[in-house]
Amino acid sequence: MNIHQPLQRMKLLNPEHPNKSTGIINGKSSGILNWNDIAFPQMYDLYQTLLSNFWKAQEINMQDDIKQWDSLSMVEQDIFLRINTQLASLDSLQTPTMSQVMDYVTDSSFKAIFAVISQQEAVHNESYSYILSSLVPLGEQNARFNQAKDDPIVQKRNGLILDAYEGFRQYPTPLNLLKLGVNSINLEGIYFYAGFAFFYNLARQQKMVKTSTMISYIQRDEMQHAYFMSQFIRILLTENPDLHTAENIDYIYQTIDQAVQLEKEWAHFILKEIKGIDLKEFEHYVEYLANKRLRQLGLANRYPDRENPMPWIHVFSDEMINDTKSDFFEQKARTYSKISQSNGFDEL
Repeated sequence: MNIHQPLQRMKLLNPEHPNKSTGIINGKSSGILNWNDIAFPQMYDLYQTLLSNFWKAQEINMQDDIKQWDSLSMVEQDIFLRINTQLASLDSLQTPTMSQVMDYVTDSSFKAIFAVISQQEAVHNESYSYILSSLVPLGEQNARFNQAKDDPIVQKRNGLILDAYEGFRQYPTPLNLLKLGVNSINLEGIYFYAGFAFFYNLARQQKMVKTSTMISYIQRDEMQHAYFMSQFIRILLTENPDLHTAENIDYIYQTIDQAVQLEKEWAHFILKEIKGIDLKEFEHYVEYLANKRLRQLGLANRYPDRENPMPWIHVFSDEMINDTKSDFFEQKARTYSKISQSNGFDEL
């Protein structure tokens, strides 16, 4: 396989090909999805897990947060709005990107999961807008979204992701698909966590708890998206040995490290005035997350092996999210999928 050769956009129907795909890219597949006859049966478990997470922003009543908003300090309000729109700007990239990948993936079960992820990212984006609409007028909302577009630190962070996404959009090659996947993990598995930490820090002070509930739903989705993408990459490398090179493995390490450094830089910028968040501790937390993402990819830790260095955030962590049967803040009861050996969520 030529890893620089553009992938062919898949036809909707190929009746002469088997229903069970012969490869996730460049394979043969009829385009018909029979979940009982797929190449990777564990993908059905993941599909069901994603579906069980379904939620809508409007399920959360924002009245308590609306009442509390004016009691936040000016610094807290400013950072709240900056983080909210920065997260929304990142999620805005995901829906069209995941939809585009579907056109070049052969395996119909993977197409279905990319479709669910694309839809969930649209919900995330709406959720940030829903929070904003509850707290500030439209003029302020628009000003904050423009601020997110113009902020040089945000542009620098987004640049890492955009370069890979636009690379695949313009030249959908196997190599660029690999790079897109790695940077999707960066976005969903590393980038969001400084923002999440801010909202959870407010919640442990009993501030803006409904917003933090919404964030916990988003985090749960993003963690599972990052896990899926790691499995996609592992299969992509296994099925395509020409991609599984020392150079490309080094790219994974280097790009994840770049995301870690950018997340640290963002945290020092956006959280420097927030009491209750130790920035050195947060740096170790980002490294802890990056190690988990690397292990999901079947790679070794890049950073010192450590337990979660931010114990106060443990209630909102990936592990707790997967073990929780009801919402953290006594909201509407929900069903959280249990993680089992069969669905492979062994390194969340």
